[in-house]
Amino acid sequence: MDKNRNTPYANLDPHLILDAIESVGFRCSGGLFALNSFENRVYQVGIEDETPLIAKFYRPKRWSDAAILEEHQFAAELLQLEIPVVAPLISSGTTLHQYRDFRFALFPRRGGHALELDNLEQLEWMGRFIGRLHAVGACRPFQHRPQLNVQTHGYEPTRFLVEHNFIPEALKERFIATLDTVLKKIEDCFHRAGEIQLIRLHGDCHAGNVLWNQTGPQIVDLDDCVMGPAVQDIWMLLSGNKHQTRLELDLILSGYCEFHDFNPRELHLIEAMRTLRMIQYAAWLAIRWEDPAFPLNFPWFNTTPYWQELLRDLQEQSSLIDMIEEYS
Repeated sequence: MDKNRNTPYANLDPHLILDAIESVGFRCSGGLFALNSFENRVYQVGIEDETPLIAKFYRPKRWSDAAILEEHQFAAELLQLEIPVVAPLISSGTTLHQYRDFRFALFPRRGGHALELDNLEQLEWMGRFIGRLHAVGACRPFQHRPQLNVQTHGYEPTRFLVEHNFIPEALKERFIATLDTVLKKIEDCFHRAGEIQLIRLHGDCHAGNVLWNQTGPQIVDLDDCVMGPAVQDIWMLLSGNKHQTRLELDLILSGYCEFHDFNPRELHLIEAMRTLRMIQYAAWLAIRWEDPAFPLNFPWFNTTPYWQELLRDLQEQSSLIDMIEEYS
């Protein structure tokens, strides 16, 4: 991982945003509202005599054009099969546009509310929804998107945190020892799970990336789509104590298996995936720390209490991974 030391959005002012959108054939009314996004920059933009659009300006140098277009193609495949996803609009013959130093895409605005993780009916519905999505995802692989594995989401983020001296000196020895232990345990989890099919995934399937309306769920962001095990799109929907998560998991898989087979050995990977996400999230914040939006919105990051709490969480995960057979 290379740390981007620049401030890539410093020149993305309202005039440039509106000029970019008008460059592909839309007439802006002047209305511009920033939406909650840190990796990219996302805006609701007023369009004259039409419904507002959502404009997503991709973080420079994060993805190649081919990787972004592969995301767009995946969304188009899902939409063609009537799987609700907010797909980018085609304008001027393409979904990916360039204006000055920025690449951007335009999306229709969709309404709805967040998925209710304590609503069992919605969870079973989400199981059917993800099963349909994975049935499409299993048809062909990504060629330009990464794989989710111990190397990409474990060892590489760990290396970045250590080499760039984010971990406080007083905690570094214990922290590195804990990371080394837990990553080896995660490797063992994958070994015990055996041969796992890697498919195209949403990759970041949490409640905030699902809009719920009267017709059910729809996916609003495929920016983190990857190749990986199916369980990655399931475990983030689980919440509560052990009894609750078992019930939730049974409901999700009941709906899921109506549309796509699920390998039960992937249940051995739930705590492993949760741990990899913790590590990758810490590294994501570190990599982006010179972007002014990150210190402003994540002031608790890179403080001693933060690293102390993360160390405790990783130690707890290490113990939970030792008990993965309880998910079987």
